[in-house]
Amino acid sequence: MSTSKEKPKDQQAKSRFSRRSWLQGAGVSGSVLTTGLLAEDAQAQTVANVMSGEVEITLDINGKKRSVKVEPRVTLLDALRNRLDMTGAKRVCDRGTCGACTVIVGGKVMYGCSVLAIDVVGKPIQTIEGLAPEGQLHPVSKAFVNHDAQQCGYCTPGFIMATKGFLDRNPNPTPEQIDKGLSGNLCRCGTYMGMKAAVLEAAKEIKNG
Repeated sequence: MSTSKEKPKDQQAKSRFSRRSWLQGAGVSGSVLTTGLLAEDAQAQTVANVMSGEVEITLDINGKKRSVKVEPRVTLLDALRNRLDMTGAKRVCDRGTCGACTVIVGGKVMYGCSVLAIDVVGKPIQTIEGLAPEGQLHPVSKAFVNHDAQQCGYCTPGFIMATKGFLDRNPNPTPEQIDKGLSGNLCRCGTYMGMKAAVLEAAKEIKNG
């Protein structure tokens, strides 16, 4: 009969967990984590390399084919302003919240700063430069002038394009519908009353056309 007392099973289990075993486990986990981070970094670098190369694309802008070289990450707004010298669409928030860069793509009102140029290849793009022939005003532009709805004018191109798209969908809007239809555009000068009157006048002008 042995004179030494056996340790309880739970203490025996604890004794098997040594500082060395913990360090060994931590080393393996750290190695796995480091390997994973390195793989993510390599993948990110690969994506960055692909995105940094310029490609030539053709955009259908105001009924004309325009060829331009851009990086795949370039927005439609930057392609228009920086590569095609079409500066009607304005860069203000650059976050898709103010509407100053509004254009119409495939019949839909869009923020130019929130869509990539390569994603609109093959789709008809309409900017404020193409609303009316040279030297003439589109009914929406004319109505904005008549009702002094432009003030500083920086947001005006976006509002005019948003109004054009809105009236294409709703040619006989009510004042309440105008408020909702143009809610995606902001005017820091606060000329909303003039704009609402301009939209109503433009709707009549287009209808009587």
